[in-house]
Amino acid sequence: MKCLIQRVACASVRVEHNVVGEIGSGLLVFIGVEPGDTDEQVARMAQRLLSYRLFGDAEGKMNLSVVDRGGSILLVSQFTLAADTGRGNRPSFSTAAPPALAEYCYEALIKALNASGTPIATGQFGADMQVSLINDGPVTFLLEG
Repeated sequence: MKCLIQRVACASVRVEHNVVGEIGSGLLVFIGVEPGDTDEQVARMAQRLLSYRLFGDAEGKMNLSVVDRGGSILLVSQFTLAADTGRGNRPSFSTAAPPALAEYCYEALIKALNASGTPIATGQFGADMQVSLINDGPVTFLLEG
């Protein structure tokens, strides 16, 4: 499982010109699911997303999590994160999870994050989405595992 996280001032997702998810200050999280990803990995990733310290404290050091800041999370499925880009000029998606597993893990991550009480918004699994954001920093990290 891979999650590309971006600290944002705001972000939104549109599907067919309709906003389906939107947040103010917080994290935009793109999730890529790989074959063999498990419930344990989902739980660990949820905990990492909630506790990863990438917001500045009073001294400007990245010591605060999205929970500490009272921010929100916008979670968007993105199977291209699981692509094999090691060779050639075209990505291979043989390293991405089958749609059923990917959707299961995506929904499980939404459920785990919702249980935290942190405000969560989402994209739409499998849809053609347009994502808008204002990256704050910019601050972007790739979490794997």
